[in-house]
Amino acid sequence: MERYRISAPKNLIANISLPASKSISNRALIIYALSGGRTLPLNLSDCDDTSVLINAIRYMPETIDIGAAGTAMRFMTAYLSVMRGTHTLTGTDRMKHRPISVLVDALRSLGAKIEYLGAEGFPPLQITGSSLEGGVLEIPGNVSSQFISALLLIAPVLRNGLTLKLTGDLISRPYIDLTLWMMREFGAEADWSSTDTIVVNNKPYAQRDYYIENDWTAASYWYSMVALSNDNNAEVKLSGLTDGSKQGDSCVRYLFSMLGVKTTFQTREPGIPTTVTLTKSRRRMGRLDYDFKNCPDLAQTFVVTCTIMGIPFRFEGLSTLKIKETDRIEALKAEMRKLGYVLHDYNGDTLAWDGERCDAYSDAEIDTYDDHRMALSFAPVALLMPSIVIRKPQVVTKSYPSFWHDLQHAQFTVESF
Repeated sequence: MERYRISAPKNLIANISLPASKSISNRALIIYALSGGRTLPLNLSDCDDTSVLINAIRYMPETIDIGAAGTAMRFMTAYLSVMRGTHTLTGTDRMKHRPISVLVDALRSLGAKIEYLGAEGFPPLQITGSSLEGGVLEIPGNVSSQFISALLLIAPVLRNGLTLKLTGDLISRPYIDLTLWMMREFGAEADWSSTDTIVVNNKPYAQRDYYIENDWTAASYWYSMVALSNDNNAEVKLSGLTDGSKQGDSCVRYLFSMLGVKTTFQTREPGIPTTVTLTKSRRRMGRLDYDFKNCPDLAQTFVVTCTIMGIPFRFEGLSTLKIKETDRIEALKAEMRKLGYVLHDYNGDTLAWDGERCDAYSDAEIDTYDDHRMALSFAPVALLMPSIVIRKPQVVTKSYPSFWHDLQHAQFTVESF
């Protein structure tokens, strides 16, 4: 098993070119394919999740293995439903245990031909594409926003468009808003008609050149490093980010302002990628309570950062963490205990730390559970420990392939053993 030992520099000074947004890249690719586009969007993410989607759309083999890419599984399920041909859609063993019945049931109600090839409600799937009528559809709002986005992305090619009514509580709304905004960028007529209903008309996408913004979620790990650093003059510059970004995780800059990190934009011209500078500030909350239902991918970063900084917290809105690449709630509890922190979970959607400590493992090594965000969120801990060991570190290629190289560029020591 490959392991990396991470040691931090005394002074944190770095200039980092972040990866492109995976969320925007994957949406842009589906829209590009449905528009009959000839030129791929510019600055596409080079992560695993986007690579498998590019290959699937380009080559359309009979069997499409999307590996561990949850976004690709959801988006391709809808995409293949409206494309000619019969395809098998499969993935890793973990993917075969991630539920997809809500999306399949929704597509079937629109006339899609989808069969389960294994356990009912889970991949792999056999999908025979056809022209779908569309119409009115209800779906729970508290399911993965990727299910909702998958339906929205194909809606412009449905003969009657789509009226999507979301029932119950709505989670991850910024990701739905991102999808709608991108659809409109490509000429679709798609918007909220009320607080719980989205209407998409039957108006095909238009072909256009499109540039992908860099990733605010990836930026969160550098925010964590500035927060954890003992260097009062720490400074990290991150390129390719946009003020007023439609990415839900751009809220990271507001949240980290409460943990002592100041964000400065080189230019604040809307929609224009620029360089963001992170520095230390004197403001720091003594406790942080927050509902992450609109930005669940940031939860691991803040759980690790707050505990290591000694800041008690109660984080709600984490229900989707249990069906990610791993059960992230249980993984966080297990790995933080290795470092001497006792976390508690409640109701399947809340994780809290009240300052309770336990004996830390003398030879603690962080397991990543085939989850890129476990590696990414724990690596910054090296700034407040002599070093930290990450097992199976290459899992970061799922979203941030250059992460370890970027750490070395920032003068961290990354030792493989």
